[in-house]
Amino acid sequence: MPDTDKQFDHLGFLKTLTASPGIYQMYDASDKLLYVGKARNLKKRVSSYFRKSGLSLRIQSMMRQVTNIEITLTHTETEALLLESNLIKSLKPRFNILMRDDKSYPYIRLTRHQQYPGLSVHRGARNDKDQYFGPYPSAGAVREMLALLQKAIPVRQCEDGFFRNRSRPCLQYQIKRCTAPCVELISEQDYAKDLEQAVLFINGQKDTLAESLTDAMEQHSAQQEYEQAAVLRDRISRIRQVQAKQYVSGKQGDFDVMSLVQEEGVSAIGVMFIRAGRSLGIKVLFPRFGLEQEDDEMLSAFIAQFYLNKPPARLILLPTALADADVLAAALTERAGYRVRLASVQRGDKRRWLDSVQVNASDALRRRMATESNYRDRLSNLVQALKLPETPERIECIDISHTRGEATVASLVVFGDQGPLNGQYRRYNIEGITPGDDYAAIHQALSRRFRRMQEEGMQYPDLLLVDGGKGQLSTACDALEELGVKGVVIIGVAKGKERKAGWERLFRPGEPRPIMLPPDSPALHLVQVIRDEAHRFAITAHRRRRAKARVTSTLEQIPGIGDKKRRALLKHFGGLQGVEKAGVDDLSRVDGINRKLAERIHDCLH
Repeated sequence: MPDTDKQFDHLGFLKTLTASPGIYQMYDASDKLLYVGKARNLKKRVSSYFRKSGLSLRIQSMMRQVTNIEITLTHTETEALLLESNLIKSLKPRFNILMRDDKSYPYIRLTRHQQYPGLSVHRGARNDKDQYFGPYPSAGAVREMLALLQKAIPVRQCEDGFFRNRSRPCLQYQIKRCTAPCVELISEQDYAKDLEQAVLFINGQKDTLAESLTDAMEQHSAQQEYEQAAVLRDRISRIRQVQAKQYVSGKQGDFDVMSLVQEEGVSAIGVMFIRAGRSLGIKVLFPRFGLEQEDDEMLSAFIAQFYLNKPPARLILLPTALADADVLAAALTERAGYRVRLASVQRGDKRRWLDSVQVNASDALRRRMATESNYRDRLSNLVQALKLPETPERIECIDISHTRGEATVASLVVFGDQGPLNGQYRRYNIEGITPGDDYAAIHQALSRRFRRMQEEGMQYPDLLLVDGGKGQLSTACDALEELGVKGVVIIGVAKGKERKAGWERLFRPGEPRPIMLPPDSPALHLVQVIRDEAHRFAITAHRRRRAKARVTSTLEQIPGIGDKKRRALLKHFGGLQGVEKAGVDDLSRVDGINRKLAERIHDCLH
C-alpha cells in the first residue's frame, strides 16, 4: 500500500465517502492539483487507490504525494464526466491526460448573412448567422477543397475588405474562377443558385449536383439558350474530373474514426473525419497519459477531452468497445445537442477506414520515436559537453530581431525533454530603449519573462541559451541576478568565423575561454537547432510587427498632416520613399504644405 499514512489519514477520509457519483481532486503538500477523476461510486473508486497491491508504479508515485482529496458530488455519472473534462482542460493536472495539440480544427465557412455570401477557412468560435462544413484535419485540407470547388463552381472566396472595395473585376474573374459579384456582374438569384451547387459539392453530393446541372443544361438547350447550356456543360465536365480524382466509399454518412497505438510507453491516436462518405484526411495526435491505463480507458479519456472544443460526429467508430461508452455518449450528446453514438467495428467498409487510421497512426508514432530518440541522444551529448549537473528538462533560448532598431522583438523558444514545446513560445515587443541596443532588449525581455514566472509560480528553465557573445551573456546574467533567480545555467552562443555554422563559440559566465565543439558534435547540432528556432521565431515576429507598423503611414503621425495633405504628398512624390528623399524646398511646393510644415515633415522623417 502507498506510504501515505504520515501525510494523509486515508482511513478516516474513506469513512466519510458515499456511494454517490461525482469527481475527486487529489492535491500535494503545496496544494498543487495532481489528478482529477470521476466515479459512478466515489467510495469504491477512491478506495481502490489505497489497496495493498495491484497499483502501478506511477500511481504509487502519485499517491505518495497526496496530502488532500476534495470531493464534488454530482447527480449523474454523465454530469461527473462533463465536470471532469472541463477541470482537466482548464487546470491541466500533472497525472491526467495532456493534450499537446489542443487547437481548434478548421472549417469551411459560408457567410450566409451577406448579400453575396463567400467561402473561407475558419477556426475558433462559430456564430449562428453562417453555415459551417467540417471539421477538417488541417487548414491545407480546407484549402484543397476550396481550390477544387473554385475550379468547378465560381463562388467568391476573397476577403470581405477586398470584396467591398472593388470597382472592377479581379484576376479570378478573368480566369473564370469567379463571377464578379463584387461589381454585380451576376444577379443575386443566379449567385444563390451557384451557392446551392457549392453546398452540394462540399457535402460530397456530386452525383446529385451533376444530375441537377444536366437537367438544367437540357432545359436551356431546348429553349435554344446555347450559351447558358455551354456554361453548365463545362461545369459538369469539371465536376466529373474532380470526382474522378477523389476516393469515394460509395456510402453516405458522417462519422469519425479513431484508433490508438502504443510503443515503449508512447501513445498515438489517429483520427479520421468522414463526411458524406468521403475521408477529409487523418490527424495523428500524441497525448501524454499521466497514469498507466488500459487501451479503452485511454480512448475514453482522450475522447472526453478531444471534443471539448469541437462538435463530435453523430457516430464515432472505435477498434474496441468502451466500458463507459454509454456514459461518454450521453455526455457528448448533452454537449453537442444531438444524439452521438460510439460503436466498435470488426468487418466491412468501416473496418477498412479503421485499418487505414491504425496504419497511419503506427507510421507517425514510428517516425516520432525515431526523431525523439535522436533528440535524446543529442541532449545526452549536450550534458557531457557542457558538464551540466543533470539532464535539463526545460531549455529556453532568447534572440533579438530588428531592422536598424525598428520594431525590435525578442523571441523566447522552449524545448522539453522530447523536443520543442511550441505552445509555450513567447515573443516580447521591446519599447523604451535606444534603437538597436540588443543588450537593453535582452535585459528587458528576460526581466519581463522571469518576473512573470515568479508571479505565477512557473517552472524555471534548467538551461538558458542566449544568442550572442560575452556582452549578451553578461546582460542576461545581470537580469536574472536582479530578480534573485538561482539555479539556471546560462550559456552564450556566439556565431563563429564568417558566421558559418559549425564554428559557434559557447560562453559560460566567469570563464574567459569559450567552449569549442567540433562541427560534427551532436551537442552542437542541438544548440544550433534551438538557436535557429529562436532566430526563426524572432524574425517572423519582427516582420509581422514591422508590417503592421507600416500599414499606417509614418506621415499620419506628424502633427498637422491630415488625410488630404498626406494623399497630396504621396501623389506628388509617388509614394512614401519619394517623400523621404525630398528636401524642404521640394516638400514646400506641394499644395497645402507651407515652409514651416515642410521643415517639420523633413525633421520627423529624418
